[in-house]
Amino acid sequence: MLTSCNNFLTLFIGDMEKIDKLDKKILTIISKNARIPFKDVAAQCGVSRAAIHQRVQHMIDLGIIVGSGYEVNPKSLGFMTCTYVGISLEKGSMYKTVVTELNKIPEVVECHFTTGPYTMLTKVYARDNEHLMDLLNNKLQQIPGVNATETLISLDQSIKKEVPIEL
Repeated sequence: MLTSCNNFLTLFIGDMEKIDKLDKKILTIISKNARIPFKDVAAQCGVSRAAIHQRVQHMIDLGIIVGSGYEVNPKSLGFMTCTYVGISLEKGSMYKTVVTELNKIPEVVECHFTTGPYTMLTKVYARDNEHLMDLLNNKLQQIPGVNATETLISLDQSIKKEVPIEL
């Protein structure tokens, strides 16, 4: 696992060396408002719209910018309960198999391979406590290799932001 982390760190540091102060300024602007027109980013940066487009595409190609689109409020779709479920596996080597099964459950929106008391930590949205209980008892805990689960219900999300971009 340490080797994987070191490889990621090397890739990340390598990518950071491929971006300059202008790229970081662009990232700062678009991370605050992904819908901002490139012409407005160009005006704030003092460069052409084409330069912004090329630099953003380059950062996408490098994997520095990942994903794009709109964020949907789960509550607006009736998913009132946000839950973190710690999952303990019989063996850590079952992780990939369990991830494949978890990926089939639409309400599971995140999954992390972790250190500490759980093998995995997932983020799950449910309509209500009854739906959550059904997800736990009839889906998550039925996956072969899942030894135990521990559920933490989020009462409120107080902070959500991107990592800082240093100029």
